[in-house]
Amino acid sequence: MRVYLKEMLKRKDLLFYLVKSGLKAENRNSYLGYFWWLLDPLLNVAIYYTLMGVLLGRADRVENFAVFLVIGLVGWRWMNTSVNTSAKAIMKYSSIINQVYLPKSLFPIATTFTQTFNFVFGLIIIAIFLLIFGVTPGWQVVYLPFIILVQLLFLLAISLFVSYICVFVRDIDNILSHILRIFFYASPIIWEGGRLLQAEGLQQYAWIFEINPVAIILDSYRAVLMWQTNPQFVGLGVIAFLSIASIFFMLRHYHKNEYKIIKAL
Repeated sequence: MRVYLKEMLKRKDLLFYLVKSGLKAENRNSYLGYFWWLLDPLLNVAIYYTLMGVLLGRADRVENFAVFLVIGLVGWRWMNTSVNTSAKAIMKYSSIINQVYLPKSLFPIATTFTQTFNFVFGLIIIAIFLLIFGVTPGWQVVYLPFIILVQLLFLLAISLFVSYICVFVRDIDNILSHILRIFFYASPIIWEGGRLLQAEGLQQYAWIFEINPVAIILDSYRAVLMWQTNPQFVGLGVIAFLSIASIFFMLRHYHKNEYKIIKAL
């Protein structure tokens, strides 16, 4: 395991190259280019605000609904794109992998960091919405880097797992979009989490919401950015611990099964 980690460190230049090339490839053939990093989350917010806020009248029920919505959608976009791109991370570079020995875990890690860079531009959109709607974060905003770090660890763990599984079971890639859609509607992204706890007949399922890592992370973002309260430290701590443990487990698994990945490709 120590040898494998040293090999990954030796290839850090490759990691930087993969991230850089991934950023360039995303908008290579588009007219607006990198402007899409700002425009895409903005259009996403506009669509869901029209649907949920205007047509369904949710804007009057939730204070600063536009800010609530943009935080949820930007946070979810990072998760969604990271998982989807990591599913094909290893198979995308199969021609290189079959010719040169490289730690295979570098590829899903690179895709996650690529989407992390896009998330930074999403934070700019959030800042603009906070300014427009006059929402001022409290001193709790100092916890924002910690929440981002927890989400990054969480996504690295998922990306390593999904990327490895998709090499051997290609159908997972097709099912993944449906699984992510379930998490989208089961998490407080476009609706407020408290509604589940108050809905008649659904109180018995409240524990599902309470242990949902997506809900914990998104609520923590909203806590420090718009509610001026502390994030869910216990939930974030559990997510961070389990994510770090999963990352080390998956790196060890990659190390022991590199030859199997080559055979499957």
